[in-house]
Amino acid sequence: MSEPIIRLSAVSKTVPSTEGPLTILHPLDLDVAAGDILAVVGPSGSGKSTLLGLIAGLDEPTTGTIEVDGSLVTALGEDALARLRSASLGFIFQSFHLIPSLTALENVSLPIEITGRRGATARAAELLDQVGLGSRRTHYPSQLSGGEQQRVAIARAFANDPPILLADEPTGNLDTATGHQVIDLLLRLNESRGTTLVLVTHDRELAALAPRRIALEGGQVVEDTASRAQSPSLDGAVEIAGDVA
Repeated sequence: MSEPIIRLSAVSKTVPSTEGPLTILHPLDLDVAAGDILAVVGPSGSGKSTLLGLIAGLDEPTTGTIEVDGSLVTALGEDALARLRSASLGFIFQSFHLIPSLTALENVSLPIEITGRRGATARAAELLDQVGLGSRRTHYPSQLSGGEQQRVAIARAFANDPPILLADEPTGNLDTATGHQVIDLLLRLNESRGTTLVLVTHDRELAALAPRRIALEGGQVVEDTASRAQSPSLDGAVEIAGDVA
């Protein structure tokens, strides 16, 4: 068996508070294999976003070690962490985080240009086609619906072909129907590219679309379940993408 692409060993997070130390995440072990789709569910304050931030190296654990794509995150300096995030991680956020002064095409091109790779515009155009927004390349975020903005964000997350995609409440600002379509698109793109997806959501119905899910409560894993639901077929991924408002 190959080594997991994400491995957390005895990882915890405690922060100071007015009433003394507050444990946000109790010690946990977690392995995620390459190509897996993992949904992390739980109520607000359960430690979901903290867990994602630790995996991304955006926060430091109080205890334990974190390995991501062969690198020991907890031993890296800021420059090395930035290189790891650029090469190995794609991010999708609840609030999209698109640059308002750039078109959809420019938003997707930007992370490619930052790495110095050639063909950024062609690559970005291809990705927008794949998420069903080929006709909206020259539109600015303010000219796009919430679902369309999130699809631009998804295309941007795949810009540098990262082996790992981290999504933090990617449907939080979308209505239920659009949210389901965005998640379906994520699963389809993820399967077609063989990347690993870690999806944080408070919505168990959406999480049930993932083959594996863990539930957090009070900073502790209370459930680790393999879903009976199968990953969706790749057939018609673009057509489904085109239906998202």
